[in-house]
Amino acid sequence: MGDLSLRVNADVREVESFDSQPWLPAEAPLAMPRQSLDAAPKVPEGPLPTSPETVARRRWILLACTLVLSSLALIAPIYQCARFGFTALEVFGLFCLAGLLTAMSCWFSSACMGLWVLATGREQQDLAFAAHPDTPMSRTAILMPVYNEDADASFARLAHLDASLARLGAAGAFDFFVLSDTNKPAAAAHETAVYVSQRARFTSRLFYRRRMANTEHKAGNLGDWVRRFGAAYEQMVVLDADSTMAGETVLRLVDAMEMNPRIGLIQTTPTIIKAATLFARVSQFSVRLYGRVAAAGLAWWTGSDSSYWGHNAIIRTRAFAECAGLPILPGVKPFGGNVLSHDVVEAAMLRRAGWGVHVTAALDGSCEETPPTITDFIRREHRWCQGNLQHLKLVGAEGLHPMSRLQLILGCVAYLASPLWLASLATGLAIQLSYPIDWGSWLYVLNPEFSAFTLASLFAALLLIGPKIMGAALAISRPAEARAFGGSSQLVKGVLSEIALSAILAPILMVANTHAVLQILRGQDAGWQVQQRDADGLAFADAFKSMRWQLVVGTCFVLALAFRPDLSMFFAPIVLPLLASPWIAMWTSRRQAGDAFAARGWMVIPEEDGSVSVAALPPVRPSSEAARRPVAQPA
Repeated sequence: MGDLSLRVNADVREVESFDSQPWLPAEAPLAMPRQSLDAAPKVPEGPLPTSPETVARRRWILLACTLVLSSLALIAPIYQCARFGFTALEVFGLFCLAGLLTAMSCWFSSACMGLWVLATGREQQDLAFAAHPDTPMSRTAILMPVYNEDADASFARLAHLDASLARLGAAGAFDFFVLSDTNKPAAAAHETAVYVSQRARFTSRLFYRRRMANTEHKAGNLGDWVRRFGAAYEQMVVLDADSTMAGETVLRLVDAMEMNPRIGLIQTTPTIIKAATLFARVSQFSVRLYGRVAAAGLAWWTGSDSSYWGHNAIIRTRAFAECAGLPILPGVKPFGGNVLSHDVVEAAMLRRAGWGVHVTAALDGSCEETPPTITDFIRREHRWCQGNLQHLKLVGAEGLHPMSRLQLILGCVAYLASPLWLASLATGLAIQLSYPIDWGSWLYVLNPEFSAFTLASLFAALLLIGPKIMGAALAISRPAEARAFGGSSQLVKGVLSEIALSAILAPILMVANTHAVLQILRGQDAGWQVQQRDADGLAFADAFKSMRWQLVVGTCFVLALAFRPDLSMFFAPIVLPLLASPWIAMWTSRRQAGDAFAARGWMVIPEEDGSVSVAALPPVRPSSEAARRPVAQPA
């Protein structure tokens, strides 16, 4: 042990001094030039082989459904405003509401398509994955970028995948790389020690590289690997430090890439595991039950022109190197400089160069973890918000596919929806302040009548919770899956709990995202902070500081409602969570609260032990096709 400690310390000193390590293979350089926003590469003529023949029709259906639903949702508000003529404030409110309802209608329509795809078993219709893939004929690198992470947990996730591939007899086709951007000496030393202790235990080869400069963050980390080692690998599977995949899933992805040489990227749909706090459980349950419906809908109408979420995906290395080198955006931060939300941009550039980009909901065995508290979640969302708003500079890039432009816009809308919602609420209340107090509205809440207002409210609620109901209905319709959730009754209780907690958290996140958008528009850079993966509780001082803007907005609503107290019942679902936000943040950050819900069977998923759910495969068999060659063995 003493010799090991000395060797590790010596290795760490070497790394810190010279940025060279003995734990890497021979370099296989691959050029990765930066791409231009003003000039598009030449692409092969004709449609992609994996592009569905009916994809244009699918997109017209999505557009038609979106327009019909948003128009129906706007009838009642327009009717209310038109009774006495439109004022400037009402026009502004309708504009905000129209943008919000259009986005909601699009997401609802896409989820409806996803439900139909999954309910009819069409999730593999466009991109079929082999039930029993052959031995890989190419080499694949599995990459995990890390940045001041828990090294024990990160290496354990890779070890799980290595053991899965070894069990399947396919470990020889894969090499693992831990790509460190860690800049804390103690964390770097621990990474090194864990690597030294783990590499002898891996069946596949395990390598470790640490950069001294965190240039361009994660995208720069991956780009550095491509330029130094990319030529040795046909594909790369990108993981996050908190994600993992099953060996069966990886083998099916590699097989799909080998069978479809025009595909540049396949993105899986990760589920969330190992949630302990109440906040994390809400995210875990919702993604596990509803996320696949959204992903299946997205895959159905985007086809081979889809997107990338930055991890748990397989990428053709040479294609990535040739056409996905990120440009440096002109101007200063937050809109200029390095591209923060690089993944969707890389997907757009792959598609621009003629490579297929697919999202699939047909594979399980792809998992990640989630921030344990709402404050950690908000910090991450702030960086993602800045990265997505950066895409406004990229929407007009030369040669992008229309679907790529649409997905860049939708990424912005995902964050602009919050200020639109807040503006709609504030404008609606401001309009009502010009009218006298009407205590009959209290009776309306207690004894509602069927009216245009009631219809509009029910319609908006349907757009919001409809995808959740679809996911639950799909699970209940499959007896084995319903049993895995504890039975239909337990599943329904979990859905009701998740809807209630999501409704409480929604106003808090609305204000947080609105504040993030305003900060970015004012020129403030979100930076790139270390993500906290584990927590148990928040101190009141931290919660109060994090929720100060929620308290300010909630107080402003209370002051306005003092002039129209009869409307307090309508605004209570918004105002009360804002006023209670510090206590909500503390409560949902506790493991004890999460355990209490789990003990009652609420928001429990089948993989409560944190295992990876996957359809098992037997050991891979040697290829029976004469055209295939054995996998290239490492030197």
